[in-house]
Amino acid sequence: MHIGRARTNTVVSFEFRVKLSPGSLIMNNIQLLVCLILVGLVGFQAAITAADQFNYGEALDKTLMFFEAQRSGKLPVDQRVKWRGDSGLKDGSQQGVDLVGGYYDAGDHVKFGLPMAFSVTMLAWGTIEYSREITNLNQMGHNLWAIRWGTDYFIKAHTQPNVLWGQVGDGDSDHCCWERAEDMTTPRTAYKLDQDHPGSDLAAETAAALAAAAIAFKPYNSSYSALLLVHAKQLFSFADRFRGLYDDSIQCAKQFYTSSGYSDELLWAATWLFRATGEENYLKYVVDNAVYMGGTGWAVKEFSWDNKYAGVQILLSKVLMEQKGGAYTSTLKQYQAKADYFACACLQKNDGYNVHLTPGGLMYVREWNNLQYASAAAFLLAVYSDYLSAATAKLTCPDGQVQPNEVLNFAKSQADYILGKNPKSMSYLVGYGPKYPIHVHHRGASIASITVLPQTVSCVQGFEAWYRRPEADPNVINGALVGGPDQNDNFNDDRSNYEQTEPTLAGSAPLVGLFSKLESLFGNIGPHHKGSATTDQPEQNYHLQQTPVPSTTSSGGVPVEFLHSVTSSWNVGKATYYRHRVIIKNTSGKPITDLKLLVEDLSGTLWGLSPTPVKNTYELPHWVRVLKPGSECTFVYVQGGPQAKISVLGYH
Repeated sequence: MHIGRARTNTVVSFEFRVKLSPGSLIMNNIQLLVCLILVGLVGFQAAITAADQFNYGEALDKTLMFFEAQRSGKLPVDQRVKWRGDSGLKDGSQQGVDLVGGYYDAGDHVKFGLPMAFSVTMLAWGTIEYSREITNLNQMGHNLWAIRWGTDYFIKAHTQPNVLWGQVGDGDSDHCCWERAEDMTTPRTAYKLDQDHPGSDLAAETAAALAAAAIAFKPYNSSYSALLLVHAKQLFSFADRFRGLYDDSIQCAKQFYTSSGYSDELLWAATWLFRATGEENYLKYVVDNAVYMGGTGWAVKEFSWDNKYAGVQILLSKVLMEQKGGAYTSTLKQYQAKADYFACACLQKNDGYNVHLTPGGLMYVREWNNLQYASAAAFLLAVYSDYLSAATAKLTCPDGQVQPNEVLNFAKSQADYILGKNPKSMSYLVGYGPKYPIHVHHRGASIASITVLPQTVSCVQGFEAWYRRPEADPNVINGALVGGPDQNDNFNDDRSNYEQTEPTLAGSAPLVGLFSKLESLFGNIGPHHKGSATTDQPEQNYHLQQTPVPSTTSSGGVPVEFLHSVTSSWNVGKATYYRHRVIIKNTSGKPITDLKLLVEDLSGTLWGLSPTPVKNTYELPHWVRVLKPGSECTFVYVQGGPQAKISVLGYH
């Protein structure tokens, strides 16, 4: 039985009696009383509205911190999650390959390739769609590092064109041990795919991640982007030529991340490669294999690390709506029909064949870690609403036509449920809001940090002293999206309840793009200001300087003004670093194109401008080629010491 989306209406009842003296009616007093009641109602409604608003910028910042908490390998000096330390520094050494880096999957310490690659794909997709929004929040640096921590690892793992190391660690032995990553004693066996041991799903998903990341990095690091594409193309060729399920080759992954097939990943990778390269052969691939691989046959109600069909169908709908389908238009229309099926099912307008919703309005797909399906679907719907809006199109469902903003509103409802608009009034994003899970099924969060307790915590000690401990986690794992409530909106905050309290990479990754989109539309509400960032160490919080210091270009007569401001500062050891924000404003009455900037005295990293082949010379990113009269563009950079010197080299 499918339950329609529940609406929660707050009904307020006021009862009042007016005592009237016989033969008289004091109208003025009654009118005053009615006015007071109306004012009270307005105030009450305002309170309800305020309670429903969320600080998506803060939620984004914390989500990116979760990826730092999941890092494996040698941690950088600017690591914000200070309760974590270096770990897994010998990964791959037994097999003679360097597999240091990458991400731990969830509350454990296995590096599972399939969900890790999907997570990186989703991070990159969010960056591609909402680059401006992420940049405006001064989060592009953290975001790109979240992607690169994964892609650097994938490059290492792709040691030969037809070889991909797909997993490090064994789930069985790892799950028998409760210890910090820094104390790991469990086997770190590495498992690979090759021609004799294929894994088309894992190899193709990794290709998709690298292709999407290549697009995301292109405005900032074109050489790295090109390197990612080389690996992506080789991995797709390997996946397509030597076909097989990855968990038949890496059998110890089967009970944790069983693959339902590899056809969707092959279509997914080809679609991303088409978007990254524009090469027609990749579009031809998804069209020629549309029926055979199920792209135009599977109508799905799930989008996840295992099932990519809805993602493929929506990406190809964009190609169709941009009228770039050419000879492939008829097949692309079939893809879009299935994309519409997914969206209509989510919005409960699919003639009864809908996604199940809890009484509180949450999409419910699986008993185990259900929120990962809700977060992925919400991101996908937000993106589809943008595609529909850009094409001035509507979503056509069996139960009627739907405007793009209605599609986005449903995506927002899922984000809001996650952040606290639910029957439990609980945020399922750890560290966000006044009430969130404090017994997270996560080894590192549940055991005192190695910086506080330097002694080794053994497997048995971990279970006895920390896992079964009734107190709250000693470390707040900010931004972790836990598994979430059951189909009746019930949630048990218990560390042993891993179905509901364990976070995953795949659940958190779609939130980056989703929160960025929502923040751009609904503003940054609450104590977390634009440009700020959180850290788990109070003494190292960022200090905001919110008053911009105007500074005019050094090139006389150029109608461009620069507004410099230091939006935050922090200490790493004895060194102080500053985040500089620069607003470029066109002060003329004419549009400016081909603006070239000289950035001198830059010792740190810059985001929001595109580098040119000429040293220290930058240009506006591709989405801001024209700076209209009175309009602004923003870029940021991080470095120690004073601000860089910005000047104009040329413009039209």
